[in-house]
Amino acid sequence: MKRTFFFLAIASFTLSLVQAARADTLTITSTPAGAAVEIDGLIVGKTPYEMKVPGGYFHKTAFGAHLEHSMRLRVSMEHFSSKEIEMTDGPIPYISYSAFGGAYRGDCWVLKTNRFDITLEPASKAFSGSVVTMSTGSSKLEMRPELSVEDIVQQSKPAVVLLRRPDGHGSGFFITDTGVIATNAHVARGAEAMVAELSSGEKLDAKAVYIDDEKDIALVKVEGRGFPHLALSELATVRQGQTVVALGNPGYGLPFSATKGIVSAYGKAEEHGKGTWIQTDASINQGNSGGPLLNSHAEVVGLNTLKIVADKYQGIGFALSSNDLIEVLQRFYPTVTAAAAQPNQNSVEIGTVNVSSDPEGAEVYLDGKFVGNAPATLRIPVGEHDVRLSAPNRGDWERTLEILNDSQVTLKGQLPIAK
Repeated sequence: MKRTFFFLAIASFTLSLVQAARADTLTITSTPAGAAVEIDGLIVGKTPYEMKVPGGYFHKTAFGAHLEHSMRLRVSMEHFSSKEIEMTDGPIPYISYSAFGGAYRGDCWVLKTNRFDITLEPASKAFSGSVVTMSTGSSKLEMRPELSVEDIVQQSKPAVVLLRRPDGHGSGFFITDTGVIATNAHVARGAEAMVAELSSGEKLDAKAVYIDDEKDIALVKVEGRGFPHLALSELATVRQGQTVVALGNPGYGLPFSATKGIVSAYGKAEEHGKGTWIQTDASINQGNSGGPLLNSHAEVVGLNTLKIVADKYQGIGFALSSNDLIEVLQRFYPTVTAAAAQPNQNSVEIGTVNVSSDPEGAEVYLDGKFVGNAPATLRIPVGEHDVRLSAPNRGDWERTLEILNDSQVTLKGQLPIAK
């Protein structure tokens, strides 16, 4: 009897080895066909797509090849909403067996299936409605009365959402009345289903309809119409030292919380990622990601994205600028709607100045005020203005410009090495 059991164990062991070693085919299809297939950030082909993978990638086996990381699939096609899904389950403890027992060898992941069939929706279905932006050319912004923090919160809170997913939560905000929500890519990435909870308590099914390849920006959609939504204010309206309010849903805090601070600085920061960053001392914590950073007119100037966590540093949070969000939206809303001028206000005549520098990243001063880091695009009222570029260990570069209405000027400052 014992000998029979021994032979059965050997047979089972041998069968497991054969199953683990046998290669299997991973198939990815889409409707419509011909969509780009991207696995873990690498474009590998177009649908229908097939690849051979070890059998151990599909089976929770203790033998043979095993997958040592998660896998994420992104399928995209022009004029359609992209779709991104997590392909694997895990991590799962990997145990190798021998005549002397089992030994833990680390974690592994397994593919959920050997076939992924993706249906892409036309972008026009997801991206309906219109987006409102405020720019220096649309109205005389500096003449508008500023709102109190209480009024900013009361006006904006109905447009903010709590995005829940099985493994956590984040924040977002409506940018159209047709249910389009802006948030961070790291909030939406890999979530096949989410729930958008409104400040009223209403809960709606939500899905990611676009995730940017380079910037930490995603667009999420819920069904319905008539949602309160926020206007976006261009980066050109942002000033260092101005008051800003962050809304969102911090972990361990109450949902739909508000914090107040100032714009500490803004510019490029490649160490944090692509885009233009607004640094603020308004508290931004885990769960706030994707929520709006608002100016004193209850307009969005940024998406709250990250916080520096270190013993020696306090009050350093970052939001991706509204300009980065506007650039993403222009792919689906080619003519982003600019808000009309306020009654009894005259439009400001504006010219555009594109500023770059050598070395890159020089501080840009307009009429003696810091306005950002090069490269930068400035929208400046007509008239005479002084532009100065400054960088460490370099001499300043200065020019005086006469700006005409609707003019476009390109400046490249060569900053001399300081003596």
